[in-house]
Amino acid sequence: MDVTQPLPLLGGLSPEAFMKRYWHKKPLLVRQAIPGFKPLLARAALFELAAQDGVESRLVALERKRGKQAWRLRHGPFARRDLPALKTPDWTLLVQGVDLHVDAAHALMNQFRFVPDARLDDLMISYATEGGGVGPHYDSYDVFLLQAQGRRRWRIGRRYDTTLRDDVPVKILANFVPEQEFVLEPGDMLYLPHRYAHDGIAEGGECMTYSVGFRSPASGELAQELLQRLAEDAAEEGGDERYHDPMQAAVKSPGAIPAALQDFAREALQAALKDPQALARALGEHLSEPKSSVWFEPGEAGTLEAGVVLDRRTRMMYDDRHIFINGESYRGGGRDATLMRRLADQRRLEAKELARASEAARELLQSWCETGWAHGL
Repeated sequence: MDVTQPLPLLGGLSPEAFMKRYWHKKPLLVRQAIPGFKPLLARAALFELAAQDGVESRLVALERKRGKQAWRLRHGPFARRDLPALKTPDWTLLVQGVDLHVDAAHALMNQFRFVPDARLDDLMISYATEGGGVGPHYDSYDVFLLQAQGRRRWRIGRRYDTTLRDDVPVKILANFVPEQEFVLEPGDMLYLPHRYAHDGIAEGGECMTYSVGFRSPASGELAQELLQRLAEDAAEEGGDERYHDPMQAAVKSPGAIPAALQDFAREALQAALKDPQALARALGEHLSEPKSSVWFEPGEAGTLEAGVVLDRRTRMMYDDRHIFINGESYRGGGRDATLMRRLADQRRLEAKELARASEAARELLQSWCETGWAHGL
């Protein structure tokens, strides 16, 4: 992708300009970001997806009885009979990770790859009947909201009280005061930075909104994941030396931790980080790890004469020294590493590009095809 060229998707801005002026900074409304856009899958197909065990889905409904309102939240999978009638107002079905299951959704999400893949998360589809929504809230990540069917009225605001209502099962702001309001129709798109409060309500009947969301790991969670991976690597590499203290004297204060044991613990941690690439490797493996619900079907051996394409569920990234794919890492250098990086960027390699690969690289690609991570063209 040429990040200097204007894109209709961004209202005539280039990705370079968008990232500099808007990303993580302020909202952007784009009328007809995708002119003539229509839903990538019909309502019935979306409901079928929500019925599958390996698909994350939620049902949010606002019930009105005797002048009172009550929010309800349920988690899928949902058989069709589990969903309210289409004529019932005020309910929303949220289906996560549609890009993992539908090629067209994966292709749509790829239009946003001017943001690093390490940040790109998934495409969620929100189906709502008249009045449906999930209440005023904020997200901890940036999001593009593309209208696919019907209309949705968005109210947004940067300044708000973060207090949440404590009487509902969903995270709804208790004191939301909107600053701007827009009605989106098919093809329109609204970008919102992280922590920007918003409330979307379906108007005029059935409504579908596609949300392209981005990963935003919390520092504590990321540290926990990386330390766990580093610890596993240390254990596999034979870090089984036991603490011993033949010179330990008798003590009058048995509750005190010996200084020698503290030194031993410190040295154990330093040993786990002795490889200067250990942290970078752990980070790449973590970021390329597929979601727990993702599984691959073994592919046919076949040949790669016509080229290779990554499976839509495969996550592939790289840094200066490594190639990462689906939670695994490989040291990379020279012409083969350049080729693998191109595969990560383009998600496919044509025959003329593969012709420059070494036999070892071709064998590796072949093994990925056999595990279903990639496919021959």
